[in-house]
Amino acid sequence: MNIKSEKQFLSIRELTAGGLFAALVAVGAFIKITLPTEPIPMHFTLQWFFVLLAGLLLNKRLAGASVGVYLLIGLTGVPIFASGGGLSYLLRPSFGYLLGFALAAYIMAWMCEEAGRIRFWKLLFISIAGLLVYYGIGMLYFFVVCHFLIFQEVTWKILLVNCFLLTVGPDFALCVAAVGVAAKLRGVVRDSLYG
Repeated sequence: MNIKSEKQFLSIRELTAGGLFAALVAVGAFIKITLPTEPIPMHFTLQWFFVLLAGLLLNKRLAGASVGVYLLIGLTGVPIFASGGGLSYLLRPSFGYLLGFALAAYIMAWMCEEAGRIRFWKLLFISIAGLLVYYGIGMLYFFVVCHFLIFQEVTWKILLVNCFLLTVGPDFALCVAAVGVAAKLRGVVRDSLYG
């Protein structure tokens, strides 16, 4: 009976942590700078910082699920994305970056689990891998939606400049900041959730 309570208690902790990270990603959407790019305006937000923390601090199941819950809530119509919410958001070229968040969080958490002993530089490498996943999915989705769904002409040059070069520098700075935070908190969070 005691063991059952322990498992249930850990489950509640995980649920709370997952909900917290979903809420933090939502809050990060409102801390934004809108870039007046053509043909589609882009947003630089603090969402990536909280996605990084989820990926670097939680296990792979919980990291991916917390960002996935954020996406599901936004797609139901709750305006927690940078420009609102609802199913119509799937037709926005920039929605791919949100999909990239979920996969990046999962992959970063998986890499942390496989890496063994983790130090700052290893966390930084993992966060850069997550950054590449996030941008790769975002750019591919942007291109596909523009060309095949909304019939908006986007060249590879515009895609490279507007969807990568304008924001990758600040997003890399968020990687460094999140790694600094995660390096200090990782042991405490992991012991609290999974110890």
